[in-house]
Amino acid sequence: MIKKLDKLIIRSFVGPFIATFLISNFVLVMQVFWLWIDDLVGKGLDFFVVMKLIGFITATIVPLALPLSLLLSSIMTFGKLGESFELVAIKSAGISLERFMRPLLVVAIGLSGVAYLFANNIIPVVNLKKDRLMFDIISSKPALNIKVGSFYDKIEGFVIRVGKKDKDSKHIGDVVIYEKNHDIQDNLLTAKEGTMEMSPDKLTMDFTLKDGHRYEESGPRYGSNTQFVRMSFKTYRKSFDMSSFKLNKTDENSFKYNPRMLTYRQLVPAIDSLEGLAKGYQKRTRILMRPYLATSRYLDSSWSKQKVVLPKYLSKDPDEVYLSTLSDSVKRAAITSALSQISSASNNIDMAAKDFKDLQGSIRSHYIEMYRKFTLSVACILLFMIGAPLGSIIRKGGLGSPLVFSIIFFVLFYLLNTIGERLAKQGVVSCFTGMWLSSFVLFPIGLFLTIKAMRDSQLFNNEAYFRFFKKVRSFFKKKKGQDIAVDPA
Repeated sequence: MIKKLDKLIIRSFVGPFIATFLISNFVLVMQVFWLWIDDLVGKGLDFFVVMKLIGFITATIVPLALPLSLLLSSIMTFGKLGESFELVAIKSAGISLERFMRPLLVVAIGLSGVAYLFANNIIPVVNLKKDRLMFDIISSKPALNIKVGSFYDKIEGFVIRVGKKDKDSKHIGDVVIYEKNHDIQDNLLTAKEGTMEMSPDKLTMDFTLKDGHRYEESGPRYGSNTQFVRMSFKTYRKSFDMSSFKLNKTDENSFKYNPRMLTYRQLVPAIDSLEGLAKGYQKRTRILMRPYLATSRYLDSSWSKQKVVLPKYLSKDPDEVYLSTLSDSVKRAAITSALSQISSASNNIDMAAKDFKDLQGSIRSHYIEMYRKFTLSVACILLFMIGAPLGSIIRKGGLGSPLVFSIIFFVLFYLLNTIGERLAKQGVVSCFTGMWLSSFVLFPIGLFLTIKAMRDSQLFNNEAYFRFFKKVRSFFKKKKGQDIAVDPA
């Protein structure tokens, strides 16, 4: 049953949580968006495409913004209640901090469940569409932007120079167009003035040129029998194909095999399949190397335990003894054949090792994505366990102290999460240890702060530290006075 106290706490928490969630989402989206700004500028993207991309990035940021907003809003809520002495009044009524935190703990658990469902069901689909859209944007050509006095070469097969351009960017003058001709030399087209406009379907750029000349040379590439043609015109129309500037839609099937695009139910069988391939890799490599190591088929399980005693005439290196029995031509052929076999075997071993390393990396990537779906949701609970007692200890509302503490702990969480993921990708630690590293560190901190808050600890009270250092200083002064009194001099 929800009591009035629970309603008071939840009502105090909702406002700061919504505000901090929106602010966190905005900051994190801008951080990610600026990483791609160089690939977006100059592509002539319309408003709908830009908003779609921002929406996709926002959706992928939600599981990361939830822990940050929970941390900051819980510090603000409990800090404001402590600053207005409502927390003191509640404790004086015999209500423990544990009971006081219970409704928001239930809310944090519910939000962690939402974070898991979002990361498992929505994020894979959003990642698929976002990566496809980013690939189309990056692979598309920059938008048509012919500047006055510069050569524009983004249209394949042509170089355009415009000497004048009106404010409407339609009427142009002193036009020079080079048409690349690989036979002899480029064809040249000049005009005093003209117009430049895009077709309604955005697939062609139409130039209507006036009072100009066209120069063309044709004939054999090497030789003197060439023909030079000069043509004058009053009006000349030239169209350029602009289909390569259009944002194309790539098939999503090209991206769906990435582990970031898979749900938990899809990741589990994928990991089993990859681990099955890894288990049989040694057997497949042995079969691959058998043609190059013919003697390996005669080995048994006890060959390494046998002590071979060489005869007296083989007291030297057996290889040298064997080679000394061969003629020079046969010896050269034997050495060449052996080196060829060794080189082939070495290349095959290197290729097999590279394939196995890539397979292990793929397995680690799948495990990382599987654990990520749980770590971010658990982080919501852990950061709430840090924020709620921390707010009740510092007893400061607003955005001052709460923002400072929340940034410190969130940066700690983000660094540990990033470092753990990097170590897991490199195979330095197991994927479980790397992805849960931040949780292993934050849980003791949250437990420590909760215990301190339940005992009304003066952890962040300046006066407590001032009194402590005052006692230490007086102790050393007293000891120094005793030493002077004991000194006979």
